[in-house]
Amino acid sequence: MNSVASSEAGERKKYLEVRTQDSALKTLTSMLEKIIAEIVQEKKGVEAGAVEELRAKQNGKPLSAAVIQKGWMTEEELLSALSDRLGVPYWKDLEARGLDPSLVSRVPIAFSRKHRIVPVKLENGVLTAAAVNPLHHEPLDDLRLILGCSDIRVVLSSEREVLRAINRFYEQSADTPEEMIQSLDTESSDRILHELEETEDLLEVSDEAPVIRLVNLIFFQAVKERASDIHIEPFQKELKVRYRIDGILYNRLSPPKRYQAAIVSRLKVMAKLDIAEKRLPQDGRIPIKVADKDIDIRVSIIPTSFGERVVLRLLDKSNVHLGLEEIGLFPEQLKTLEELIRRPNGILFVTGPTGSGKTTTLYAALSKINSPDKNIVTIEDPVEYQLFGIAQIQVNPKIGLTFAQGLRSILRHDPDVILVGEVRDVETAEIAIQAAMTGHLVFSTLHTNDAASAITRLIDMGIEPFRIASVVRAIVAQRLVRILCPECRQSYDPEPEAMRDAGIDPARIQGKAVYRGRGCPACAGTGYRGRTGIYESLSVSEPIRQLIMRKADSTAIAQKALEEGMKTLRDDGAEKVLAGITTLEELVRVTQE
Repeated sequence: MNSVASSEAGERKKYLEVRTQDSALKTLTSMLEKIIAEIVQEKKGVEAGAVEELRAKQNGKPLSAAVIQKGWMTEEELLSALSDRLGVPYWKDLEARGLDPSLVSRVPIAFSRKHRIVPVKLENGVLTAAAVNPLHHEPLDDLRLILGCSDIRVVLSSEREVLRAINRFYEQSADTPEEMIQSLDTESSDRILHELEETEDLLEVSDEAPVIRLVNLIFFQAVKERASDIHIEPFQKELKVRYRIDGILYNRLSPPKRYQAAIVSRLKVMAKLDIAEKRLPQDGRIPIKVADKDIDIRVSIIPTSFGERVVLRLLDKSNVHLGLEEIGLFPEQLKTLEELIRRPNGILFVTGPTGSGKTTTLYAALSKINSPDKNIVTIEDPVEYQLFGIAQIQVNPKIGLTFAQGLRSILRHDPDVILVGEVRDVETAEIAIQAAMTGHLVFSTLHTNDAASAITRLIDMGIEPFRIASVVRAIVAQRLVRILCPECRQSYDPEPEAMRDAGIDPARIQGKAVYRGRGCPACAGTGYRGRTGIYESLSVSEPIRQLIMRKADSTAIAQKALEEGMKTLRDDGAEKVLAGITTLEELVRVTQE
């Protein structure tokens, strides 16, 4: 019985795939655009010539989107008018109408996306389906046949809402990596090591080899859980997969050890690396797509005693970078930083350990001041995100393109603002300081534990104190703390000793609540969801310049900055604890010496 049903499902899928190529779709789309043009002319008084000109400039974009972008009609106005003209209901929110995921899962995702159609519910043999173009009668009839319905009722919805419904329910219906691992034992070794080929969208996985499906599901789950890194670690008798979520590594999977080579080979094929080379480290990139998210994965493979170890860094291109207002600065800190980044020259350093969000802060600063009248150039290792309107250079030491060499070239390109990914040596530091002295605004990073230590680090590199004092405008030290999950946070009375460990006077909590997370499905039981920054901002005032000139140590510089009102990392973190943003334990973990 099952084999018959499976065969019928396969035939239906092949039929639908053929229908997705139907050339009649162009005619149906043209009919809808003609109706939209008439609506715009009748309801908004737009001349026919203007509408035709807009249609000619679409470059593949739907006319409805062009009309909305032009400001002639809002999306709701246009769809409501289309609803009246076509005689079909307009549903703005499909989820509120009670979508049935069992119906969605029975329709191939390629078909649903191609035709922008999603089944909503089935009542008394009548299927209700939402469509972007209700004139697509043949695909709607195909949908009725595949779901075995006697009749179909069409409703109109926006393209964004239809795609959101499709992606959400296909994500929910996807197998988990744990289920995939269980199925691996039922597959033959020959099938496992079959030809490895790439897939366009991880939600469209169906008949690929099991290891390919497993790797895709590992990626899918990592994106779903907001992981920044995936670690695939071989040991003597086992293979572990760990995800780094909000800065903490969690064990997630243990695939059978015998499939280690096949998993690594699949990743090498995707990253276009040499699958035969197992003795040397290799680096590459994998672009993938999960639903509507474009993910860029940096791949690093190193040989170990028990096989090749893989670390994958996930960069979500659809969630590119944050604004200055979104990185965790309190209003007074934000005001100070905005004043600093709008100065015409000087250097702003951001310091902290690897993974403390320094690049995100600098990207946010660049985005804030980016405008057509500024020439902004960066040199980075690596270029993590593309910033619109900004020239970005990737360091490549193999061909002699170091930070220092790239910075020299940048100075010949008439820049106003320069971002140097990291000051690693005295040569780069010298050129950056020279650039600031000749009228450029320079942003860069250093690896120091606090703001004051950045001054002594530069002096230790061999930079003359008078040059540091003349060009360094401010140093911002930062860390990332996990944010309490809003779904499960609860207030409690902390022990006075825990308060003191975090550097908070217990008297400060009088009349204020302190929170911790219980753990819930929304935060995968961790009690935290997302991260934010805590900051220590040292502005180089005249008294501090005098201390730099005298080669004072970092303790003296920090003491003077505190006298002038600088808040330490602990102070800023304490305010976020008392504001219910993070926890005492998290503050201690991140700021302990």
